[in-house]
Amino acid sequence: MRILLTGGAGFIGSACLRHFLDRGDEVVVVDAFEETLYPRAVKDAAVAESRQRGEFSLHEIDVRDRAGLMALAAEHGPFDALVHLAAVAGVRPSVEKASYYYDINVTGTQTVIDVARAHGAADRLILASSSSVYGGNTKTPFAETDDVSRPVSPYAASKLSLEHLARADHHLHGGNVSCLRFFTVYGPGQRPEMAIHKFMRLIDQGESIPMFGDGSSGRDYTYIDDIVAGVVAATDRPEGFKVYNLGGDRVVRLLDLIEAIGATVGKPVAIEQLPMQPGDVTLTMADVTRARAELGYQPKTSIEEGLSKMWAWFQGRKS
Repeated sequence: MRILLTGGAGFIGSACLRHFLDRGDEVVVVDAFEETLYPRAVKDAAVAESRQRGEFSLHEIDVRDRAGLMALAAEHGPFDALVHLAAVAGVRPSVEKASYYYDINVTGTQTVIDVARAHGAADRLILASSSSVYGGNTKTPFAETDDVSRPVSPYAASKLSLEHLARADHHLHGGNVSCLRFFTVYGPGQRPEMAIHKFMRLIDQGESIPMFGDGSSGRDYTYIDDIVAGVVAATDRPEGFKVYNLGGDRVVRLLDLIEAIGATVGKPVAIEQLPMQPGDVTLTMADVTRARAELGYQPKTSIEEGLSKMWAWFQGRKS
């Protein structure tokens, strides 16, 4: 399969890239290497790791650059699939940079949809959405049919807008598109500012962990290999317009997560309790019934196993 992959130097994108390469797909990668959340060196290291798995072409282009993306697609297309993982992520920073988030996540997504239409990939268009679209939903577990009309952060609103753009395009022009709602992805390669990576680093260094709220909030943490399996399955099984939850199928309280990370690292944990942050929600919990039935999705990695694998990766990077 010939795949155009946006965000292929990022955490989830590079993991998907390596899987596509391992199975023999021909992949053209686009990434802007933007440094809002972490330094470019993190992505450079991910690219170097991916190079060890196979050959691919890499192009430093912002998804908002319509002319640049169209020219790239005209040169390297047509494509059998377009997997759009490029985005600016994070709930908390989006509160202060709403227009920036909308520009990349919404305007950029429309550009990608247009490229897919123009260069053969409209029959296999995969878009990364987020569990944040559920807002402060109190009905659990979260199902794709739930009301998502009340996002509580600009990041959530930008991802919900992505889904609306895709739905409208499909209504007007047909094709196949899957919007994948990722639930708190972690594992080797996780961005350094994300909670599990940050907590491992701080505990290892003997520093205190900032805990927002009383620790009772819960997340459906999803190991990176399970997310990759879901992305690949959606790429391989196009069927009209679809929205899928991709979660870990287990909720872990923040206090329990911190305790588990401390046990994995093997060092005592000091906690600095702070107020809940604007845009945060108290719970995420995925209903993956649809993904199981239609994609064969089956999250396999427990939080204990996932933390162990991530800690081994973390230690390897220090040596």
